[in-house]
Amino acid sequence: MTTPPLVTAVFAAQQQQQAGRDVNTASLCRIGQETVQDIVLRTMEIFQLLRNMQLPNGVTYHPNTHQDRLGKLQEHLRMLSVLFRKLRLVYDKCNENCAGMDATPPEVRPRGGPAGPSSNALAPGGQ
Repeated sequence: MTTPPLVTAVFAAQQQQQAGRDVNTASLCRIGQETVQDIVLRTMEIFQLLRNMQLPNGVTYHPNTHQDRLGKLQEHLRMLSVLFRKLRLVYDKCNENCAGMDATPPEVRPRGGPAGPSSNALAPGGQ
């Protein structure tokens, strides 16, 4: 007996919604890393714009150029604000996903057992 196409489509849609909610923490960390890189890039662009802006103190003042640069600066600041909000959402979701995890790292043991791979070579007088 085959499944009707409508039921299959509904089931697939439900799986996609659940997959959208259950995002892999490693993927979230990658998204967070990319967002931080975007924030750094935007911040560098903002400082570049600020460095190139001239204050209208006795210099020939071009209102159109000034308004254009001011508009670019405001757009960069607006995008920077959006990126910080995105980073906050990723941070909160990562914390939510890791809430049940133990914060202490697992104990690391040498491969050769509790005494180590070659305990005789390290002992005084051992050859």
